[in-house]
Amino acid sequence: MLTLEFPGSRQLIDAIDAAVAHDSTRAVTDSLRNSLCKLIRGQEVKLPNCVFETAEGRYARRELYQSEDHGYCVVAMTWGPGQGTPIHDHCGMWCVEGVWSGALEVVQYERLENEDGHYRFQPVGSIQAGPGSAGSLIPPHEYHTIRNPSDDAVAVSLHIYSGQMTHCATFQPLGDNEHYERTDRKLGLDPVH
Repeated sequence: MLTLEFPGSRQLIDAIDAAVAHDSTRAVTDSLRNSLCKLIRGQEVKLPNCVFETAEGRYARRELYQSEDHGYCVVAMTWGPGQGTPIHDHCGMWCVEGVWSGALEVVQYERLENEDGHYRFQPVGSIQAGPGSAGSLIPPHEYHTIRNPSDDAVAVSLHIYSGQMTHCATFQPLGDNEHYERTDRKLGLDPVH
């Protein structure tokens, strides 16, 4: 179900439908990543104006499409200057994330052994992603942070999840910054207009 029609929306959905028809998660995410990069760089898809509107004090999440046939959903995220996420997971779902405009810093983490009920993480890679770049997260390698490093520019990213992303686990650092506490976080959606 398309939440909002926009130029190139059918082309975007057709490309995602073709990618999710592959027979393995790796093949699906590889195909999606390549298609998303091509669509963003080709500039034939024009996201609705509302996805460029920031939310006060947090990043915005707007669901543009949810596939009744395949179960995936497409969410546009808007990142104001300096906005970002704590370390979080995707509750076992794969995801392909593409930068539509601006720049994002993505840090991937490996979860280490738990100690006394607390979690430990080790950063394993960091990228500065610009428009037309995309990456994928496949469980169990799904722990990451996303942040808009700019002091004055807005960034927009497009996220394709294998299912509807309604919550995730976030990990907040404890006093020593080596151990983290897990919290289940409900994810809301901002209006699409």
